[in-house]
Amino acid sequence: MRAALLACVLAATVPAVARAQTYPSASPLPRSTAVPVLRALAIRREITTRFALALRDQAAGHWSDAAAELQAVLALAPPEPQGSTAHYDLALAYAHLDRNAAAARELQRAIALDPGFLAAMANLVAIDLARGDLRAARAAADRFVAAAPDSARALYSRGIVALRLGDAATARADFGKLLQQSPRYALAHYDLALAEEHLGAYASAASELSIALALAPSYARARLALGVIYLREGHRAQARAAFLRAAHDAAGDPALRNLADAMLAAI
Repeated sequence: MRAALLACVLAATVPAVARAQTYPSASPLPRSTAVPVLRALAIRREITTRFALALRDQAAGHWSDAAAELQAVLALAPPEPQGSTAHYDLALAYAHLDRNAAAARELQRAIALDPGFLAAMANLVAIDLARGDLRAARAAADRFVAAAPDSARALYSRGIVALRLGDAATARADFGKLLQQSPRYALAHYDLALAEEHLGAYASAASELSIALALAPSYARARLALGVIYLREGHRAQARAAFLRAAHDAAGDPALRNLADAMLAAI
C-alpha cells in the first residue's frame, strides 16, 4: 500500500510535464532546468508522504515501520527543519526499539543541524543516562543548561547527572535554582536533600526532605531518607517512626518496602 501511495505521488508530476508541453503559448522552463525542478518537487512530495506515514506508525506504536520511513526520509537529504526533525523522530523510534546507542547518534545529528533543539538535548541526556554513559550525559546536560539556563528541565537533568557522578555541589546549585522557580516540586526537594547529604549538610537535607513530605505526604523514598538522617543524628524514635511510615507507603514498591523493613530491624 505504501509503495502504491509513493508511486502515485511520484507519478503526479507526469501530467504536469504533459501540460507544459501541450501549450506552446506558455513559457516552459528550459530543458536544462525543467527536469531538476520537477525532480525536486517529487522529492519534496515523497518526504512529506513518508513523514505522514512515519507519524501514523508512531501513533500506532509501530516503531520499526516508523524507523524505516524516517530512514528513507533522511536518505533524501531533507532541508531544515525537516532534517533535524527526522533525526529526532528516528531517535525516538530507536529508543522504543531499545537501540539507545543509535538513538543517541540521531539526537546528536539533530542538534548538529539545529543547535537550539532543546527537546533533542533533553532526550539525549535521558538516553545517555539509560545507556550508562555518564560522561556523555554530563556533556549533553551542560550543553542543555548553556542553551536554556533557566529551563527547569535543563536544570533538573544536569542535577540528576551531577548526583550520579558525585558532583554534589553542581547538583545542589541546579536543584536550588530550579526550586526558586518551582518551590512546590517535591521531587526536586528530595534530590536537593541528597546533594546536601553528600556534602555533609544533614540539617539542610532533613529540611528539604521535610518540605518534600509536606508537599507529598506519601513520598516513601523521601520518608526513608529522612529516617536515615534521623538515625545518623541519633534520633532513634523518630527514625523508627519514619521507617514504619515508609514501609507502609511503599506497599507498591517491594524493594523499597524491604529496605525500610531492614532499617527497622537494624534499630
